[in-house]
Amino acid sequence: MDNLPPAEPPGEPIIPMRTFSKHSFNCPFHRGIQIALLTAAVSTAALCSAQTKPAAANSEPDVLVLSNGDTLHGRFVSETAGKVTFHSEALGDISLSWDKIKELHATEQFGVLNQTVAVRGKRQHIQFPVGTIEVANQMVTVHPENGPASAPVPVKNAQYIMENATLDKEINHEPNFFAGWNGAATAGATLVSATSNQYTFTGAVNLIRAVPTVTWLDPRDKTILGFNEAYGKITQPAYSYPAPAPGTGLIAVPAAITTSSIFHLGAERDEYFSPRVYALAQTAFDHNYAQDLQLQQIYGGGFGWTVVKSPKQEFDLKGTIQYEKQQFVPGSGNVNQNLIGSTFAANYDLQLKRLALTQAVSFIPAYNHFSAYSASETDTVTFPAFKSLGFSLGTVDTYLNDAPFIGTATTPPTKPNSFQFTMGLTYAFKSKY
Repeated sequence: MDNLPPAEPPGEPIIPMRTFSKHSFNCPFHRGIQIALLTAAVSTAALCSAQTKPAAANSEPDVLVLSNGDTLHGRFVSETAGKVTFHSEALGDISLSWDKIKELHATEQFGVLNQTVAVRGKRQHIQFPVGTIEVANQMVTVHPENGPASAPVPVKNAQYIMENATLDKEINHEPNFFAGWNGAATAGATLVSATSNQYTFTGAVNLIRAVPTVTWLDPRDKTILGFNEAYGKITQPAYSYPAPAPGTGLIAVPAAITTSSIFHLGAERDEYFSPRVYALAQTAFDHNYAQDLQLQQIYGGGFGWTVVKSPKQEFDLKGTIQYEKQQFVPGSGNVNQNLIGSTFAANYDLQLKRLALTQAVSFIPAYNHFSAYSASETDTVTFPAFKSLGFSLGTVDTYLNDAPFIGTATTPPTKPNSFQFTMGLTYAFKSKY
């Protein structure tokens, strides 16, 4: 029994090792194998050690105590106008009002903005307390990293509690003119090659730059740019055919080209003096070859009112006083004119998860020439497809009451109404400010 080998320690089996002679150890080939095995063993041991090393402890989670006594652990996200957003691993993002919350303890650095502080128009740099957050007895207390706690603020007055950098950027700064834009670009095309050749192109770009760039702050100003174009051409080649009477030769038919071109370019600047009322200045340029309208120019200003505003929809009414100049295609039978008029418009935007709807209706009367009025309606539905790409359907209907009606030997009488139906691929622009 004394000659028996010692028992293997539990969980650590003995691995038999091959013995090498002095000759084999001195062999360069065998020596390379041994070095490789030794390197692999050391690397494996280091990897196992790294994998078994305890991970660093996570930062302490935030704690939310509900009014019924339930406690949630996770991360406090923000509070906007009385709605608290809290992220829990089990429940995801949840939104609660202050009356549903008994206590809140947040360990990150947040800024608190009191609702009594004005954040609209020209102003001084706004200071607000920054630190960890504690809420108890319907009071918010901020604990700065260095310094005493701030005076408690009633939760009803804590209009915004947000990550400090975001709150400071949106309140005390604004993007430069080339940043902060949101919108979409749409394009569609058709090409036909047959007895006659035809192609059409439709495109649109609509951009909005609102400051601040977030919807949870009252707007200070807004810039709107819009352009849409529909252009098409049908080409009928020249040809000839035999004359009805024998021996009289051929009758030649010249080539014919039919062109359609409609475009609209508009810009608007809004300056808010209350959360829903604003002054505006606008300009617009319209061309419609089908209505013999060479160019219509509009320059005006007025006021707007946001009747309905929510995260999903917005409805605005606008009215302006403006100067308008109409120029018609030469030889169309109508004369150019200068008009004093207005634009009365209604705009509606609806943002849902699976579609976005935009509608714009306007009526443009002329006070010094009552028959020279016009109207338009634009409807666009966009269906998101993949990331920033989507598919859109749209209609554009315009009416020009003083369009020339006189027909000629080569052109038919002009209709005052023009209707377009478009479809295309849409790319959405999203601000990264």
